[in-house]
Amino acid sequence: MCLPPPNVTGTLHLGHALTVAIQDTLTRWHRMRGLTTLWAPGCDHAGIATQVVVERRLLRSRGVTRHQLGRDAFLGEVWRWKEEKGDRIYQQLRRLGASMDWERACFTMDPKMSRAVTEAFVRLHEQGLIYRSRRIVHWSCTLRSAISDIEVEKRELGGRTLLRVPGYEEPVEFGVLVAFAYPLEGAGEGEDAEVVVATTRLETMLGDEAVAVHPEDPRYQHLRGRHVLHPFTGRRLPVLHDPFVDPQFGTGAVKITPAHDATDFEVGQRHGLGGATVIGEDGTMVNVPAPFQGMPRFKARSALLETLKERGLFRGVSENPMVVPICSRSKDVLEPRAVPQWFVRCQGLAGAAAAAVRRGDLRLHPASHARTWFSWMDNIRDWCISRQLWWGHRIPAYFVTINDPRVPPGQDEDDRFWVSGRSEDEARAKAAAAFGVPPELVSLRQDEDVLDTWFSSGLFPFSIFGWPDPTPDLERFYPGSLLETGHDILFFWVARMVMLGLALTGRLPFREVYLHAIVRDAHGRKMSKSLGNVIDPLDVIAGVSLQELHQQLESSNLDPAELERAREGQKRDFPEGIPECGTDALRFALCAYTAQGRDINLDVGRVLGYRHFCNKVWNGARFVLRALGEGYRPPPAPQEGSGGPRGALAERWVRSRLSRAVQGCGAALGGFDFPGATTAVHGFWVYELCDVYLECVKPVLARAAPAQPGGVPGGPEGEGEGHGGDGDEDEERGDVEAVRDTLLTCLDAGLRLLAPFMPFLAEELWQRLPPRAPPAPPSICLAPFPEPEQFCWQDEEAEATMEFVLGIVRALRSLRAAHGLTRQRPPCFLQCPDPAWGSRARRYRGLLRALGGVGAVRLLGGGEGPPQGCAVAVASDRCTVHLLLKGVVDPPKELSRLGGRREELEKALERLRERRGGPGYAQKVPPHVQEADAAKLTQLESELRNVLEAEELMRKML
Repeated sequence: MCLPPPNVTGTLHLGHALTVAIQDTLTRWHRMRGLTTLWAPGCDHAGIATQVVVERRLLRSRGVTRHQLGRDAFLGEVWRWKEEKGDRIYQQLRRLGASMDWERACFTMDPKMSRAVTEAFVRLHEQGLIYRSRRIVHWSCTLRSAISDIEVEKRELGGRTLLRVPGYEEPVEFGVLVAFAYPLEGAGEGEDAEVVVATTRLETMLGDEAVAVHPEDPRYQHLRGRHVLHPFTGRRLPVLHDPFVDPQFGTGAVKITPAHDATDFEVGQRHGLGGATVIGEDGTMVNVPAPFQGMPRFKARSALLETLKERGLFRGVSENPMVVPICSRSKDVLEPRAVPQWFVRCQGLAGAAAAAVRRGDLRLHPASHARTWFSWMDNIRDWCISRQLWWGHRIPAYFVTINDPRVPPGQDEDDRFWVSGRSEDEARAKAAAAFGVPPELVSLRQDEDVLDTWFSSGLFPFSIFGWPDPTPDLERFYPGSLLETGHDILFFWVARMVMLGLALTGRLPFREVYLHAIVRDAHGRKMSKSLGNVIDPLDVIAGVSLQELHQQLESSNLDPAELERAREGQKRDFPEGIPECGTDALRFALCAYTAQGRDINLDVGRVLGYRHFCNKVWNGARFVLRALGEGYRPPPAPQEGSGGPRGALAERWVRSRLSRAVQGCGAALGGFDFPGATTAVHGFWVYELCDVYLECVKPVLARAAPAQPGGVPGGPEGEGEGHGGDGDEDEERGDVEAVRDTLLTCLDAGLRLLAPFMPFLAEELWQRLPPRAPPAPPSICLAPFPEPEQFCWQDEEAEATMEFVLGIVRALRSLRAAHGLTRQRPPCFLQCPDPAWGSRARRYRGLLRALGGVGAVRLLGGGEGPPQGCAVAVASDRCTVHLLLKGVVDPPKELSRLGGRREELEKALERLRERRGGPGYAQKVPPHVQEADAAKLTQLESELRNVLEAEELMRKML
């Protein structure tokens, strides 16, 4: 398995943390199961991001641009920055406990990786799968480069909106439709002398090549074969009749600008139109008449509007909902431009990738993503892989000039005049052969552009092992077993790895893909600096104050209005800052949140809850180690899988529950059910080992304490004073040796279950376990993961009996809580209609005293009633519990306490019911909040019923 290579410029974010939590859990699990595991790390050169970072640094520190430095000097600066800062992301990944093979860490610009990129480009170009053509691309005028679709943020506007654009002092207006008239050439008397069109990008009208209408629109049938006149260039623009036009949009007539709109580009190709570029690479107007020549595009927009008004051609403006493409790197408004670029021909590659999923050779988890996969693959468009940057893999393609007058010069966009080569000599030989001339007549110019970062990342699963050389690593580790990543890059990275792997190696790069969800804030919102809800995982690990969170905001690039809104968001979500939670708690929380197919609404409070879980594990382990004592030696042969475990009910029950946790955790991890796995481990540690079993054994250990050096933790007051309040001989007594063996077995196996999720805590406690024969592995990460075949102790009878006992315990605890009992241990009386269950209750009275917090436990005979002054609760259809309160509580004082609690509950219920019954609650409140409110309502109603019953009992006792 390979790590999705993070950007060399990157700092750790929650997406990385989630990736590491899941991948490291899977890696450690497989490693502990005895499998050979390789988790290969890597780092991406991040062409655009890195170039932007270094350019800003140069401008800030030395006041120079990359163009002033020159390409070679600038690349030297980038490499110096990379050597200085480039391993920061690795250090952060180590803090998350990532157990990668760090000696294999590679950088996508390393010589080995660069050679693979060159080889891939040349092979695909030779096969005709890479070609050069002039197409519409997303263009960043700030970066002066085409950018990837994944770097496009789509800003939805409901209407007129002012946006700040880099390079402009004043905000620019978007979300409006401007209507203007084109004069109709040769308009006759009585004929409408103009054609009105509308546009959201008025500046592009200087590049219009035609006007189009729907062929069946009755309003424009008279315009067949006619032309309109451009008011600024004087050119004749044909009126096209094309079915792509929506007659209901605007006036039903649309302007066609082939060089600056993807749809118009296709229309232009269908109708043989020209395609003059009018917006240059820096966003200024080019190839246009004065006074617009050289104007920034959005200033030209305003100037054109005023000029149209002056000439009487302006026909109005209206609000228009629209989507504005924003560059995620520069925050510039992207410009569609038709420029010569390199493309990968994707149809055939995509067909093979889709077929692999349909056949089941490649499995996607969750399976629901297959529908998205097929939709993309069946409707794929060719992939633009060239970028107008300096940092990256320079394209190994050369433009050919033949120094022979018999061979006419070629055009930049003509693919026939481009050759690729692993070296310039190879490219020259190819050109000479293609044009039938001697090599010395060939002049070559290497393309200045670099390849899209996703191209080199798409080779990652095999380039890291030395491809194209047939290395031992490539033979052993390729294809990989699993690819795990976020579902948001299913197309941008996963699909391209599959397509390039099949094209270049003939094999799928991996057999399974697990796609995790996107991390959002506790309210379900996308994390954004402007909202102040971005959570740095290192802040969750180490803790951070609110003031420090504010300082982080101030060092960002937010404008003053966004900064203030972000501060308010931080105050609302983190009024006390973020508490220190630790790495293990963060990892466990992220895995617990990862329900398949759902986004993750991360609540720091829940992460803190898992820190408390870590504390509980630590304290439980310390209790066990003290109970074992320094002289304890484990039995020579482990009892795993042998016969039935010895010991009393509690021992048989906890081992049965352990075996179920082992089975549940392993099965869940095998099915990528991370919440299921964490629930199995957490449930065993908290609700079965710590809350029940450790409490059960305290009386047994307390009785044995005097014989142990240093003492052993005992139970609550009175638990060590023998076994029964009524002297029965049939009460079960614990075996201290069986207890100690069981404690060690549960601690040992429990830590091994926990180790893939919480490696730091598990390792620290594992090293404290008593020595065994034969010696245990030196680290828990090399210890065998518990398997169901070894832990086959499921005991239905013990679990049923223990559930009966725990039902009584829950009833006793509920009564104690309802009447505010803390240290008092009143006697209780049990009524069991079935003598067989009564016999069990009598046998396990010691457990009831230890877990229920009561004194003597007495079974009532047939027809015998409980004494006066008892509170009653139904534990189950097999047992009713009576807790003697007379003489234990002060009825007047208790009535006063219960009355206050009743008033609190009634007010809370009234507020909650009002909120749930408010207008728009069902439509406006998020579903997870509604679910929490419903659960809270049920809880409050139940507690109120208990308080009312307790008040009634206290009145009877007055």
